[in-house]
Amino acid sequence: MAQPHDEESIQLDQFLKLIGVVSTGGQAKVLIQSGEVLVNDAVETRRRKKLVPGDVVELGGEQYVVATDDDFDD
Repeated sequence: MAQPHDEESIQLDQFLKLIGVVSTGGQAKVLIQSGEVLVNDAVETRRRKKLVPGDVVELGGEQYVVATDDDFDD
């Protein structure tokens, strides 16, 4: 049975594609499983790790904060 989509979360591999760090899921998998990605200051090797607004993803010295579309509405 399919799980309902949680619009307030995104999987780590999907997030990396969304922000343009990688272009494919395969690239995301290699990057994540190699231990190069930190989530909230901890190494994360699960590519399907659920991220929620406020989580901080770090890669190559750059930090990215997970946000929702609502965070950008004026």
